[in-house]
Amino acid sequence: MISTQILRNCIDELHGITKIDMSVYNADGELLVNTADEEIVDPEVIKSFINSPAESQVVSDDNIIKVFDEDELIYVVVCAGGVENSFMSAKIAASQIRMLSSAYKEKFDRNNFIQNLLMDNLLLVDVYSRAKKLHIDTSVPRVVYVIEAGGEKDTVLPELLKHLFTVQSGDFVTAVDENSVIVVKTLEKADDNEEIFRIAQTIVDTVNSEAMINIRVGYGTVATEIKDVSKSYKEAMMAVDVGKIFYADRKVNSYNSLGIGRLIYQLPPNLCQMFIEEIFGDNDPASFDEEIVSTVYKFFENSLNVSETARQLFIHRNTLVYRVEKLKAITGLDVRVFDDALTFMIAMMVNNYLKYLERLK
Repeated sequence: MISTQILRNCIDELHGITKIDMSVYNADGELLVNTADEEIVDPEVIKSFINSPAESQVVSDDNIIKVFDEDELIYVVVCAGGVENSFMSAKIAASQIRMLSSAYKEKFDRNNFIQNLLMDNLLLVDVYSRAKKLHIDTSVPRVVYVIEAGGEKDTVLPELLKHLFTVQSGDFVTAVDENSVIVVKTLEKADDNEEIFRIAQTIVDTVNSEAMINIRVGYGTVATEIKDVSKSYKEAMMAVDVGKIFYADRKVNSYNSLGIGRLIYQLPPNLCQMFIEEIFGDNDPASFDEEIVSTVYKFFENSLNVSETARQLFIHRNTLVYRVEKLKAITGLDVRVFDDALTFMIAMMVNNYLKYLERLK
Protein backbone atom coordinates (compact mmCIF):
# COMPACT_ATOMS: atom_id res chain seq x y z
CA MET A 1 0.00 0.00 0.00
CA ILE A 2 1.06 3.60 -0.63
CA SER A 3 2.21 5.51 2.46
CA THR A 4 -0.30 7.97 3.92
CA GLN A 5 2.14 10.82 3.37
CA ILE A 6 2.39 10.11 -0.37
CA LEU A 7 -1.40 9.91 -0.59
CA ARG A 8 -1.72 13.22 1.26
CA ASN A 9 0.78 14.93 -1.04
CA CYS A 10 -1.12 13.66 -4.09
CA ILE A 11 -4.55 14.75 -2.83
CA ASP A 12 -3.29 18.10 -1.53
CA GLU A 13 -1.77 18.85 -4.95
CA LEU A 14 -5.02 17.96 -6.75
CA HIS A 15 -7.00 20.01 -4.24
CA GLY A 16 -4.72 22.97 -4.92
CA ILE A 17 -5.40 22.70 -8.67
CA THR A 18 -9.15 21.95 -8.65
CA LYS A 19 -10.14 23.73 -5.41
CA ILE A 20 -12.38 20.72 -4.73
CA ASP A 21 -12.23 18.95 -1.35
CA MET A 22 -11.31 15.28 -1.50
CA SER A 23 -11.13 12.28 0.82
CA VAL A 24 -9.45 8.90 0.44
CA TYR A 25 -10.54 5.76 2.31
CA ASN A 26 -8.96 2.32 2.41
CA ALA A 27 -10.79 -0.86 1.40
CA ASP A 28 -12.11 -1.23 4.97
CA GLY A 29 -13.76 2.18 4.92
CA GLU A 30 -11.19 3.89 7.18
CA LEU A 31 -10.46 7.54 6.39
CA LEU A 32 -6.82 8.04 5.35
CA VAL A 33 -6.68 11.54 3.87
CA ASN A 34 -9.14 14.45 3.93
CA THR A 35 -8.75 18.03 2.68
CA ALA A 36 -12.04 19.19 4.21
CA ASP A 37 -12.60 20.11 7.86
CA GLU A 38 -14.96 17.16 8.29
CA GLU A 39 -15.86 14.03 6.36
CA ILE A 40 -17.54 14.87 3.05
CA VAL A 41 -19.87 11.84 3.09
CA ASP A 42 -21.30 9.91 6.02
CA PRO A 43 -18.92 7.00 6.92
CA GLU A 44 -21.84 4.56 6.80
CA VAL A 45 -22.50 5.54 3.18
CA ILE A 46 -18.86 4.76 2.36
CA LYS A 47 -19.07 1.32 3.98
CA SER A 48 -22.32 0.56 2.18
CA PHE A 49 -20.78 1.66 -1.12
CA ILE A 50 -17.73 -0.57 -0.58
CA ASN A 51 -19.99 -3.60 -0.14
CA SER A 52 -22.02 -2.78 -3.25
CA PRO A 53 -21.12 -3.89 -6.81
CA ALA A 54 -21.18 -0.27 -8.04
CA GLU A 55 -17.87 1.30 -9.09
CA SER A 56 -19.07 4.90 -8.64
CA GLN A 57 -21.89 6.68 -6.87
CA VAL A 58 -23.31 10.20 -6.47
CA VAL A 59 -24.47 11.30 -3.01
CA SER A 60 -25.90 14.84 -2.74
CA ASP A 61 -23.72 16.15 -5.59
CA ASP A 62 -20.64 14.46 -4.08
CA ASN A 63 -18.94 11.78 -6.15
CA ILE A 64 -17.58 8.50 -4.78
CA ILE A 65 -15.40 6.24 -6.92
CA LYS A 66 -13.56 2.98 -6.30
CA VAL A 67 -9.87 2.46 -7.13
CA PHE A 68 -8.86 -1.06 -8.20
CA ASP A 69 -5.54 -2.81 -8.65
CA GLU A 70 -5.92 -5.94 -10.81
CA ASP A 71 -9.61 -6.27 -9.80
CA GLU A 72 -8.80 -5.80 -6.11
CA LEU A 73 -10.34 -2.80 -4.34
CA ILE A 74 -7.57 -0.75 -2.76
CA TYR A 75 -9.01 2.74 -2.16
CA VAL A 76 -12.18 4.80 -2.33
CA VAL A 77 -12.02 8.45 -3.46
CA VAL A 78 -14.65 11.06 -2.53
CA CYS A 79 -14.91 14.49 -4.20
CA ALA A 80 -17.22 17.19 -2.89
CA GLY A 81 -19.69 19.52 -4.66
CA GLY A 82 -20.81 19.93 -8.27
CA VAL A 83 -21.65 16.68 -10.01
CA GLU A 84 -19.68 17.28 -13.21
CA ASN A 85 -16.60 18.90 -11.71
CA SER A 86 -16.35 16.56 -8.76
CA PHE A 87 -16.82 13.48 -11.00
CA MET A 88 -13.92 14.52 -13.25
CA SER A 89 -11.77 15.32 -10.21
CA ALA A 90 -12.63 11.95 -8.68
CA LYS A 91 -11.66 10.17 -11.91
CA ILE A 92 -8.35 12.05 -12.07
CA ALA A 93 -7.62 11.36 -8.39
CA ALA A 94 -8.43 7.67 -8.84
CA SER A 95 -6.16 7.50 -11.88
CA GLN A 96 -3.29 9.18 -10.03
CA ILE A 97 -3.66 6.90 -7.03
CA ARG A 98 -3.84 3.83 -9.26
CA MET A 99 -0.57 4.80 -11.00
CA LEU A 100 1.11 5.56 -7.67
CA SER A 101 -0.01 2.21 -6.32
CA SER A 102 1.28 0.41 -9.41
CA ALA A 103 4.65 2.17 -9.20
CA TYR A 104 4.94 1.50 -5.47
CA LYS A 105 3.99 -2.15 -5.93
CA GLU A 106 6.57 -2.62 -8.72
CA LYS A 107 9.24 -0.97 -6.58
CA PHE A 108 8.39 -3.26 -3.66
CA ASP A 109 8.26 -6.33 -5.89
CA ARG A 110 11.62 -5.47 -7.48
CA ASN A 111 13.28 -5.12 -4.09
CA ASN A 112 11.69 -8.35 -2.89
CA PHE A 113 12.81 -10.11 -6.07
CA ILE A 114 16.42 -8.91 -5.71
CA GLN A 115 16.56 -9.97 -2.06
CA ASN A 116 15.27 -13.47 -2.87
CA LEU A 117 17.63 -13.66 -5.85
CA LEU A 118 20.63 -12.83 -3.64
CA MET A 119 19.62 -15.40 -1.04
CA ASP A 120 19.05 -18.15 -3.65
CA ASN A 121 15.39 -18.46 -2.65
CA LEU A 122 14.03 -18.73 -6.20
CA LEU A 123 13.75 -21.58 -8.66
CA LEU A 124 15.57 -20.98 -11.93
CA VAL A 125 12.33 -20.79 -13.90
CA ASP A 126 10.96 -18.23 -11.42
CA VAL A 127 14.07 -16.09 -11.71
CA TYR A 128 13.57 -15.51 -15.43
CA SER A 129 9.77 -15.28 -15.39
CA ARG A 130 9.69 -12.74 -12.54
CA ALA A 131 12.56 -10.73 -14.02
CA LYS A 132 10.64 -10.46 -17.29
CA LYS A 133 7.48 -9.38 -15.48
CA LEU A 134 9.41 -6.69 -13.57
CA HIS A 135 11.20 -5.50 -16.75
CA ILE A 136 14.65 -6.47 -15.45
CA ASP A 137 17.21 -7.40 -18.09
CA THR A 138 18.46 -10.95 -17.52
CA SER A 139 21.58 -10.94 -19.71
CA VAL A 140 23.62 -7.87 -18.77
CA PRO A 141 26.85 -8.09 -16.73
CA ARG A 142 26.38 -7.32 -13.04
CA VAL A 143 28.61 -7.31 -9.98
CA VAL A 144 27.53 -7.35 -6.34
CA TYR A 145 29.10 -5.02 -3.77
CA VAL A 146 28.60 -5.62 -0.04
CA ILE A 147 29.10 -2.50 2.09
CA GLU A 148 29.62 -3.07 5.80
CA ALA A 149 29.72 -0.18 8.25
CA GLY A 150 31.73 -1.95 10.93
CA GLY A 151 28.80 -2.50 13.29
CA GLU A 152 27.57 1.07 12.92
CA LYS A 153 23.88 0.81 12.16
CA ASP A 154 23.19 3.98 10.17
CA THR A 155 20.02 4.73 8.22
CA VAL A 156 21.89 7.35 6.19
CA LEU A 157 23.98 4.73 4.37
CA PRO A 158 21.21 3.10 2.27
CA GLU A 159 19.81 6.51 1.23
CA LEU A 160 23.24 7.80 0.29
CA LEU A 161 23.92 4.73 -1.84
CA LYS A 162 20.52 5.08 -3.55
CA HIS A 163 21.68 8.48 -4.81
CA LEU A 164 24.86 6.91 -6.21
CA PHE A 165 23.12 3.93 -7.81
CA THR A 166 19.73 4.41 -9.45
CA VAL A 167 17.10 2.04 -10.83
CA GLN A 168 17.22 4.02 -14.09
CA SER A 169 20.83 2.83 -14.49
CA GLY A 170 19.76 -0.76 -13.88
CA ASP A 171 21.24 -0.78 -10.35
CA PHE A 172 19.64 -2.02 -7.13
CA VAL A 173 20.36 -1.07 -3.52
CA THR A 174 18.94 -3.38 -0.87
CA ALA A 175 19.72 -5.19 2.39
CA VAL A 176 19.24 -8.71 3.68
CA ASP A 177 20.46 -8.09 7.25
CA GLU A 178 21.09 -5.22 9.67
CA ASN A 179 24.87 -5.12 9.25
CA SER A 180 25.36 -4.40 5.57
CA VAL A 181 23.93 -2.79 2.45
CA ILE A 182 24.09 -4.53 -0.92
CA VAL A 183 24.50 -2.91 -4.31
CA VAL A 184 23.81 -4.90 -7.48
CA LYS A 185 25.59 -2.84 -10.12
CA THR A 186 24.93 -3.16 -13.86
CA LEU A 187 28.13 -2.87 -15.90
CA GLU A 188 28.82 -1.76 -19.45
CA LYS A 189 31.59 -4.34 -19.90
CA ALA A 190 32.07 -7.61 -18.04
CA ASP A 191 35.87 -7.56 -18.03
CA ASP A 192 36.58 -3.98 -16.93
CA ASN A 193 38.26 -4.83 -13.62
CA GLU A 194 39.68 -1.33 -13.18
CA GLU A 195 36.22 0.22 -13.44
CA ILE A 196 34.77 -2.32 -10.99
CA PHE A 197 37.48 -1.45 -8.45
CA ARG A 198 37.04 2.29 -9.11
CA ILE A 199 33.33 2.01 -8.27
CA ALA A 200 34.16 0.28 -4.97
CA GLN A 201 36.69 2.98 -4.12
CA THR A 202 34.14 5.68 -5.01
CA ILE A 203 31.69 4.12 -2.55
CA VAL A 204 34.30 4.25 0.22
CA ASP A 205 35.34 7.85 -0.53
CA THR A 206 31.78 9.16 -0.93
CA VAL A 207 30.41 7.56 2.24
CA ASN A 208 33.45 8.64 4.23
CA SER A 209 33.31 12.27 3.05
CA GLU A 210 29.53 12.80 3.07
CA ALA A 211 28.40 10.66 6.01
CA MET A 212 31.65 10.34 7.99
CA ILE A 213 31.14 6.56 8.21
CA ASN A 214 34.04 4.14 7.96
CA ILE A 215 33.02 1.28 5.74
CA ARG A 216 34.49 -1.86 4.22
CA VAL A 217 33.54 -2.95 0.70
CA GLY A 218 33.78 -6.42 -0.79
CA TYR A 219 32.76 -7.45 -4.28
CA GLY A 220 32.43 -10.72 -6.17
CA THR A 221 33.07 -11.82 -9.72
CA VAL A 222 30.97 -10.54 -12.61
CA ALA A 223 27.67 -12.33 -13.26
CA THR A 224 26.80 -12.26 -16.96
CA GLU A 225 23.42 -13.90 -16.33
CA ILE A 226 20.93 -12.89 -13.65
CA LYS A 227 20.91 -16.41 -12.22
CA ASP A 228 24.57 -15.96 -11.20
CA VAL A 229 23.98 -12.79 -9.15
CA SER A 230 23.63 -14.87 -5.95
CA LYS A 231 27.10 -16.36 -6.60
CA SER A 232 28.60 -12.86 -6.89
CA TYR A 233 26.84 -11.92 -3.63
CA LYS A 234 28.29 -14.90 -1.74
CA GLU A 235 31.74 -14.05 -3.08
CA ALA A 236 31.34 -10.43 -2.01
CA MET A 237 30.35 -11.53 1.50
CA MET A 238 33.44 -13.72 1.68
CA ALA A 239 35.58 -10.82 0.45
CA VAL A 240 34.31 -8.66 3.34
CA ASP A 241 34.91 -11.38 5.96
CA VAL A 242 38.32 -12.44 4.67
CA GLY A 243 39.33 -8.79 4.37
CA LYS A 244 38.49 -8.17 8.04
CA ILE A 245 40.56 -11.15 9.15
CA PHE A 246 43.64 -10.98 6.98
CA TYR A 247 43.76 -7.59 5.24
CA ALA A 248 42.49 -5.18 7.89
CA ASP A 249 44.31 -2.23 6.33
CA ARG A 250 42.34 -2.55 3.07
CA LYS A 251 38.99 -0.80 2.69
CA VAL A 252 38.20 -2.62 -0.58
CA ASN A 253 38.59 -6.34 -1.21
CA SER A 254 37.63 -8.33 -4.27
CA TYR A 255 36.98 -12.06 -4.24
CA ASN A 256 39.71 -12.65 -6.81
CA SER A 257 42.37 -10.83 -4.78
CA LEU A 258 41.97 -12.70 -1.48
CA GLY A 259 44.89 -15.02 -2.16
CA ILE A 260 45.82 -17.50 0.53
CA GLY A 261 43.40 -15.83 2.94
CA ARG A 262 40.49 -17.30 0.96
CA LEU A 263 41.97 -20.79 1.31
CA ILE A 264 42.49 -20.48 5.07
CA TYR A 265 38.97 -19.09 5.54
CA GLN A 266 37.52 -22.32 4.14
CA LEU A 267 39.58 -24.67 6.34
CA PRO A 268 37.95 -26.51 9.27
CA PRO A 269 38.82 -24.83 12.61
CA ASN A 270 40.09 -28.08 14.17
CA LEU A 271 42.57 -28.49 11.30
CA CYS A 272 43.75 -24.92 11.80
CA GLN A 273 44.25 -25.52 15.53
CA MET A 274 46.32 -28.66 14.83
CA PHE A 275 48.50 -26.66 12.42
CA ILE A 276 49.12 -23.89 14.98
CA GLU A 277 50.11 -26.43 17.65
CA GLU A 278 52.40 -28.17 15.18
CA ILE A 279 54.21 -24.93 14.27
CA PHE A 280 54.29 -23.08 17.59
CA GLY A 281 53.93 -25.91 20.13
CA ASP A 282 53.13 -24.49 23.55
CA ASN A 283 53.93 -20.93 22.45
CA ASP A 284 50.95 -18.63 22.10
CA PRO A 285 51.39 -16.33 19.07
CA ALA A 286 49.57 -13.61 21.03
CA SER A 287 52.51 -13.52 23.47
CA PHE A 288 55.09 -12.79 20.77
CA ASP A 289 56.85 -9.43 21.09
CA GLU A 290 54.83 -6.98 18.98
CA GLU A 291 58.01 -5.21 17.85
CA ILE A 292 59.46 -8.46 16.55
CA VAL A 293 56.25 -9.44 14.73
CA SER A 294 55.87 -6.02 13.05
CA THR A 295 59.54 -6.20 12.03
CA VAL A 296 58.99 -9.61 10.44
CA TYR A 297 55.91 -8.36 8.55
CA LYS A 298 57.93 -5.48 7.15
CA PHE A 299 60.63 -8.02 6.26
CA PHE A 300 58.01 -9.93 4.22
CA GLU A 301 56.88 -6.74 2.47
CA ASN A 302 60.44 -6.21 1.29
CA SER A 303 60.88 -9.74 -0.08
CA LEU A 304 63.19 -10.81 2.79
CA ASN A 305 65.66 -8.02 1.98
CA VAL A 306 67.51 -7.27 5.25
CA SER A 307 69.10 -3.98 4.17
CA GLU A 308 65.90 -2.45 2.72
CA THR A 309 63.84 -3.53 5.73
CA ALA A 310 66.35 -2.01 8.17
CA ARG A 311 66.35 1.23 6.17
CA GLN A 312 62.55 1.52 6.18
CA LEU A 313 62.37 0.77 9.92
CA PHE A 314 65.23 3.24 10.65
CA ILE A 315 67.16 0.59 12.56
CA HIS A 316 70.65 -0.88 12.19
CA ARG A 317 71.00 -4.04 10.13
CA ASN A 318 72.35 -5.88 13.19
CA THR A 319 69.23 -4.87 15.18
CA LEU A 320 67.06 -6.46 12.52
CA VAL A 321 69.18 -9.62 12.55
CA TYR A 322 68.90 -9.72 16.37
CA ARG A 323 65.10 -9.59 16.21
CA VAL A 324 65.00 -12.31 13.57
CA GLU A 325 67.29 -14.50 15.69
CA LYS A 326 65.10 -13.90 18.73
CA LEU A 327 62.04 -15.11 16.83
CA LYS A 328 64.02 -18.15 15.67
CA ALA A 329 64.88 -18.99 19.28
CA ILE A 330 61.17 -18.92 20.21
CA THR A 331 59.64 -20.69 17.20
CA GLY A 332 62.52 -22.53 15.55
CA LEU A 333 61.74 -20.68 12.29
CA ASP A 334 64.38 -18.61 10.53
CA VAL A 335 62.38 -16.15 8.47
CA ARG A 336 65.46 -15.33 6.37
CA VAL A 337 64.88 -18.73 4.76
CA PHE A 338 61.98 -18.68 2.29
CA ASP A 339 60.32 -21.91 3.48
CA ASP A 340 60.41 -20.81 7.13
CA ALA A 341 59.18 -17.32 6.21
CA LEU A 342 56.25 -18.80 4.30
CA THR A 343 55.43 -21.17 7.19
CA PHE A 344 55.49 -18.34 9.73
CA MET A 345 53.31 -16.08 7.56
CA ILE A 346 50.69 -18.79 6.99
CA ALA A 347 50.72 -19.75 10.69
CA MET A 348 50.08 -16.14 11.75
CA MET A 349 47.24 -15.87 9.23
CA VAL A 350 45.71 -19.09 10.54
CA ASN A 351 46.03 -17.75 14.08
CA ASN A 352 44.20 -14.55 13.06
CA TYR A 353 41.44 -16.69 11.59
CA LEU A 354 41.06 -18.67 14.83
CA LYS A 355 40.90 -15.45 16.84
CA TYR A 356 38.18 -14.17 14.51
CA LEU A 357 36.16 -17.37 15.07
CA GLU A 358 36.62 -16.99 18.81
CA ARG A 359 35.19 -13.46 18.71
CA LEU A 360 32.11 -14.75 16.89
CA LYS A 361 31.20 -17.13 19.70
